Formats: sequence, C-alpha cells, structure tokens
Amino acid sequence: MKIVTRFAPSPTGYIHIGNVRSAIYPYLLARQSDGKMILRIEDTDRARYVEGATELIEDTLEWLGLNWDEGPIVGGPNGPYFQSERKDIYQAWARKLIAAGRAYADPTPPEKIAEYREECNRSKTPFLYRNFRPLDTPEWQPGIPLRFKSEPKAYDWHDEVMGDMHSGPEVLDDIILIKKDGYPTYNFAHIVDDAEMGVTYVMRGVEYLSSTPNYLAIYEALGIDRPHLVSLPHILAPNGNKKLGKRDGAKSVTEYRDDGVLAEAMLNYLACLGWNDGTEQEIYTKSDLIDRFSLDRIQSSGARYDETKLLWLNGQWIRKIFTEQGAEALYARTRDFWPEIAATASDEYKLEVLSIIYDRLKTLSDLRDMTTYFFEEPRIDTEMLINNKFLKKLSEAELENLLKQSIEKLSRLATWTPDSLQTALNGLLVDTGKKPAELFSLIRLSVSFAPFSPALHLTLAVLGRDISLARLNAVARAI
Repeated sequence: MKIVTRFAPSPTGYIHIGNVRSAIYPYLLARQSDGKMILRIEDTDRARYVEGATELIEDTLEWLGLNWDEGPIVGGPNGPYFQSERKDIYQAWARKLIAAGRAYADPTPPEKIAEYREECNRSKTPFLYRNFRPLDTPEWQPGIPLRFKSEPKAYDWHDEVMGDMHSGPEVLDDIILIKKDGYPTYNFAHIVDDAEMGVTYVMRGVEYLSSTPNYLAIYEALGIDRPHLVSLPHILAPNGNKKLGKRDGAKSVTEYRDDGVLAEAMLNYLACLGWNDGTEQEIYTKSDLIDRFSLDRIQSSGARYDETKLLWLNGQWIRKIFTEQGAEALYARTRDFWPEIAATASDEYKLEVLSIIYDRLKTLSDLRDMTTYFFEEPRIDTEMLINNKFLKKLSEAELENLLKQSIEKLSRLATWTPDSLQTALNGLLVDTGKKPAELFSLIRLSVSFAPFSPALHLTLAVLGRDISLARLNAVARAI
C-alpha cells in the first residue's frame, strides 16, 4: 500500500515551531517511501480564522523545502483542500450516520448543557453528555448541531510512537460532529477528509491521544479502516516543565527566517527535536533526514526547546554552505542582512567582508552589527582603548608610541596582502616586545572600535592600506 501522509494546519495566526515539526515528519515518511504528502487547510473554526495565515503556511513550507504533492496551489484529485469548501462532503457522510442511527440533531440550548455540567460538578461525577441525551430529537437541518450517538465500549489500538493503547467505555461520549453554523468539528472533519483522501498515516500532537477512542468509534460507525496513528510528543519550554508556548520566548518560524536563520538549519533542528537516528551526528541535510528517518526512533517523551542549540546549528550551516558551496552561494542569501550603510558598497567588496567574517556569524542578521566599520568610519572611543582588559595597564604615551611604531612598519609594506600583513604584525611583536593580546588588540580596536572582528591581518587587508593607516593615525592623534 502506498504511504499517504498529510499536514493539516489551521490558519489561525503565525506558524509555530510545533506546527512546523508536525509537517516535517509526514514529509520525511512520504519521501522516503516514494509516497505522497497532502496539505489540507482546516479552516472551519471561522471565529479564529486569520486573513493571510494560509499564505504564511504555504510560504513557510516552501522556504523549508517541504513541497506537498496535493493541496492548495498544486491541486490534485482529492480537492477541495480547504475544509470550508467541503461542507457538502461532510453533510453526505453525516447523513450516513443518521441513517444508521449513529447521529442525532441536538436542539439543547447551551444554557441547559451548562446546567448539566454544573449538576455533575456538584455530584462530583464526570460530565458525559450521553447521560443527558435528549429523548425526542427533531430532524436534522442547518442551524441545529449534529451529535454522534456513542455506544460505549472498550477499544484497543496501536500508536506508532506510544505503543499499544487501551481505553475503557467510560471515555466515549456524544461529541458534536457538525456545529450550529454548519461547519464540522475537527473531530468529524479530519476523519472524513483522511478517508476521502486516502491518508494512511495520521501524525498529530500527543494532546489528541485522549480523544482517540471517540475517533475510533466514528471510524467504526462509518465503516472506515483505521489509518496508522502517530502521536508526536510535545515540544517543551526551555525549562522542560510545560508545553512550549508563545510566552516562552519561541518566535514564529518566519521571525527566525527574518532574523537570518537558514532553512537548512531550521529543518535540521526541528527534525531532531524528538527524533534521532541513534548516532552522535548533529548536522543533517534534507537528504540525510529522508534516508534515515523512521517512526520507531521518535521519542515518546517531550523534547525541550533550546534556542541556543538552534543558533549554534545555524552557525554550523553558515560555515558548511561557505566551505562546500562557496562564498558566492552564501553571499546570495545575505541580501537583506547588511547594515544600511552598506547599500552603496559593491558586491565584490561585501563578498570580501563576508569571506573573512562568515565563521563568526550565528545568524545572517549578525552582519548588521559586526560589519558596520567596514562601510563607515567608526567613532573614536579612547575610553574603549584605555579600559580594554589587555591595554589598561599601558599608559596613554605607551599606546601612542605603539600605534606610531605600527604605522611606520605597516606603511613601508610593498604589498598590502594578508600574508605580508601577517609577516609585518609578527615583526612588530619582536620590535615592541609586546604580547599579541596587547599589540593586536590595540590595532584591531583602532581600526574598528568593535567588540568583535575577524583575524587582524584579514581585517586590515579588506579595509585596505589607505583606510587602515588613516584610522591608526587618527587614533594616535586622539590619545
């Protein structure tokens, strides 16, 4: 049987870290088996619908390279792929349940249901609507909720992550299938859609595990074969004590993209958040993930979200792209991340800057703060020099003298190349008797006044002879 998976998000806002991981695993399973992944938009909760959220979902999946085989944009034989456009399909399946005596129209007003619930609270018994099922129900028509008529029994099933599961009859209830507004609930719509679209593996968050017995009852009542069920563990907040939420510092995936996180790093990190292939490997390409993914390696416990690990991984991917694909390949991704002052600089010059600083980047947006001095004169800050931990023991006269010795030696260079500059700098250490941390810190700060910079000889080479010597002279005069 061909494996068919699906990702079925709701367009209710930004696309969360957990939402994306719920798309990655179905994608990997479908690709490694030469199967098919469907994108379906579950937009029947009209009160929570957010304009533009569907396009955001599509854009995020495309950015990550998670292309779908059926769904919005690409089409397919099982459309429509928006639940709001499938009302006739749900009603047809609902009428099958009505005809079989397994669904009923429920005109009970919400206030009465609230009374039933309060009655159970007072008696300290579980609230089950089937215990208050109306005896005389009208014919079902638009404007009246439709409920499933449960037949309490025990269920056994296998979850591909959680293992063999069992539930007793006490958890079955008369859940709503179609709401007053005519739209189906998730509990009903996903079962119908998965059956219509031939989905063989249903992957979703572990929070749906408690509802599975009700889903099994509906499968049974409709005569639908159960798909393989896969419960994905929660992504936990950094402290590990609860499910990751908006208040825990995790940004939307698009925010991470805008901050300069690479798609390869995000895919790599999220795929390994709750899954591993049993090795110590940490850097995975998409091809690696497709080749090695397996359901039995998904952990059953929650995985703690660690933004520090994500940013470390992103830095590794920046280096990987530079070394394996070349400086131009990495530069092509940096267009929106340079400081504003770099707008008039040539591509050739910015490529030179990138080539000496790429290995210090955690995200591409670090370029904004780490490269400004390559494009404009830094403000001379003598306090930064005097208070530097390597320089604070030296007097201002000593600092001035060291700068003048450096200027004299560097200005005599016949060629201004990384090799000749390194040779000159090493000679200066001998001439001055200073430690590298002292002399090189002084020169580095004088040309950049930045907390971090690449190797000194590379920085000077990219800045060029005229700019480098002019900045050293300006600082020597200012001290």
